Amino acid sequence: MTILRDKLYIGGRWVAPAGAGLIDVIDPSDASVYARIPEGAPADAEAAIAAAHAAFDAWSRLPAAERADHIERVTSGLEARRDELAAAIAHEVGMPLKMAGRFQVAGPVGSWKHYAKLAREFQWEERVGNSLVVREPIGVVGAITPWNFPLNQISLKVAPALAAGCTVVLKPSEVAPINAFILADVIAEVSAEAGLPAGVFNLVTGYGPVVGEVLASDPRVDMVSFTGSTRAGRRVAELAAATVKKVALELGGKSASVILDDADLAAAVKGTVSNCLLNSGQTCSAHTRMLVPRAKLAEAADLAAAAAAAFKVGPAFAEDSKLGPLVSDVQRERVVGYIRRGIAEGAQLVAGGPDAAPAGRGFFVAPTVLVVENRRATVAQEEIFGPVLVILPHDGDEDAIALANDSIYGLGGGVWAGSDEHALAVARRIRSGQIDINGAPWNPRAPFGGYRQSGLGRENGVYGLEEFLEYKAIQLPQKP
Repeated sequence: MTILRDKLYIGGRWVAPAGAGLIDVIDPSDASVYARIPEGAPADAEAAIAAAHAAFDAWSRLPAAERADHIERVTSGLEARRDELAAAIAHEVGMPLKMAGRFQVAGPVGSWKHYAKLAREFQWEERVGNSLVVREPIGVVGAITPWNFPLNQISLKVAPALAAGCTVVLKPSEVAPINAFILADVIAEVSAEAGLPAGVFNLVTGYGPVVGEVLASDPRVDMVSFTGSTRAGRRVAELAAATVKKVALELGGKSASVILDDADLAAAVKGTVSNCLLNSGQTCSAHTRMLVPRAKLAEAADLAAAAAAAFKVGPAFAEDSKLGPLVSDVQRERVVGYIRRGIAEGAQLVAGGPDAAPAGRGFFVAPTVLVVENRRATVAQEEIFGPVLVILPHDGDEDAIALANDSIYGLGGGVWAGSDEHALAVARRIRSGQIDINGAPWNPRAPFGGYRQSGLGRENGVYGLEEFLEYKAIQLPQKP
């Protein structure tokens, strides 16, 4: 049965949108229509901004501990709906259901819990000489979020913004929006039961060039936080510049997994392939370039092909699926086009390929491994955003560092070496926002963001809270 969500959440109420248009949400596992949502208009975005603007004074003056109470209530509401959220995201994005619960829901729920705790513990002001330095909320935040990890990116914007004392207008991806409606349901329940001020959180769905551009350009919005493609991020920054509002951008990546000569090659290759293929490769920080010693290129290619073959491709709700479909037919065709172009430019296909996906109506692409000698090849430089690993040879540490940094991006990466000290020395020289050493685990409290065209600002932990705060210095009279 197709889900119908025909109202927007504005000013503490579910309201009819300005227009009658609906957007189909497609289940990528079988190309069926999973849901329909409102096609928001500029008037809807403007109404949400007005509601957030009106609510800001009361919400920002609420003691941080009381804001934390409300955030904890949201956390509890999300906890109670974990299974529903996992199923929704499996339908929207195509990640296998068990993995969706682990990667797409558990982390976001943890983020809400963390920001409630942080709101209570954060040092909101301090004395510096004769000044009182105060951290204050920046104001109304426009949050524009992507489809690949939808609830995670929503949570990393909305939860810290609310903890900071900001009010929010959320424009989720129209490709994966139902999880955002579930969050809005939870917030509406908290509002009804505990008196969360109306307008603190608002949800407007629609297309980026319509709703998103209003958020980026409206002078009543004090900050826009965007996650998505580098191309769209440039547009957001361009529009925001007219009102000199703060912009946080989490954009694309072409992250390198650097395998040094003394590394455990088998472990490094297996770890890199697993990282690359998470969420069917639709991860901005995925390690999609694997740099290996030239003398070990053939062995690394064989290991990567074997590791990729272990990822069974199938629908999100199939018990044995380890790799789901891509999110849309457009995305599938884009990724297949990159694979074909890579082969045409001289890449050696060692696993998968453009025609290796299983049959069916879903948007499937087989995990693909390409060996590329030409460092300027398209597949070695551009973000593919699919289950495609590019292997490049290097000629020692210095060459590997130069190759890792040969990118317009700088979001993630990894270094594999015979010792952590060797890996750390190389990691320090890679221009990227996050580097994993010898397969080290993800840390949700460490800052996440990128260098160069991977974006501006940081998310996660206290660093994500600070993005939504301004400094104010109040000079106090000096006593004689």
